[in-house]
Amino acid sequence: MFRRIVPRDRALLALLAEHYLLSAPQIAAAFFDGRRTAQRRLTTLYRLGVLHRFAYANAAHTSVPYLYTLGPVGLQLYPTVYNDPDNRHTKAPRSSLDRARRIAASATAAHLLGVNQFFIDLIAAARRPSAEQPAASADGERPSQGRPPQLLRWWSEQHATDVYAQSGIRPDGHGIWQADGAAVGFFVEHDRGTENLPRVVAKLRGYARLAEFGPRYPVLLWLPTAEREANLLRLLTGVRTPMPIATAVHGPDPAGRVWTLAADLPSNPGHRYRLHELPSDHGPHSGTNPGRPADS
Repeated sequence: MFRRIVPRDRALLALLAEHYLLSAPQIAAAFFDGRRTAQRRLTTLYRLGVLHRFAYANAAHTSVPYLYTLGPVGLQLYPTVYNDPDNRHTKAPRSSLDRARRIAASATAAHLLGVNQFFIDLIAAARRPSAEQPAASADGERPSQGRPPQLLRWWSEQHATDVYAQSGIRPDGHGIWQADGAAVGFFVEHDRGTENLPRVVAKLRGYARLAEFGPRYPVLLWLPTAEREANLLRLLTGVRTPMPIATAVHGPDPAGRVWTLAADLPSNPGHRYRLHELPSDHGPHSGTNPGRPADS
């Protein structure tokens, strides 16, 4: 049984151990070159008991992709302290099926999928050949390139909350993105438009406390519409924060030139940064390597 589980499967299981669930398209984007290949492998892993799968019902009663989480074999290989998306202090489940039922019934499952999509898009961006590679020379040689883009770290809300408990922050996710020689740490606040904007801004107080003793990573406010982003930027204009604050609208390329720094306003309106161009300070305890592989 275990011999049939290849390194790519193990990388997927490691993500599901921390991040609860991923959809079939998300898994395909992160690990496979095509959806059919992904679907075949996921079906095999499901039949082997490595994964559980379920589908969300929706009001339109249209077909939806399967969502995957750890099955009995997967949970045996990757036992996890992350047992319930709604309460990290909940007693451990009796089985992988119990854990899967908690995830499927979670009030935050849709939000969790949205957060996970942000990070999956970064992994997918790292897997794509760069559209900005310098052209090959006449002899076919390309100029020397730096390290390829990579998501060095991806922590769930519960993981980041535990690590930075002293500050009281509860980010939806935390990561370190490496590109063009820069390693930029960040915290994600995935906004779905369900909270009023003053409440969104109030979340920044915890990050200000973290800046007193820890890293000063940009706080990424990932917003559902351009109108909401504009309203939030107006609210943030002139507000001084020790953490860089950046905003962008939900889209398929969070690594791209989509980020506005609140500190630029009103002197430099309209300028957009790539994720790796945002200011980032790993803090006094970063050591020489702030990152680690995303699936570790």
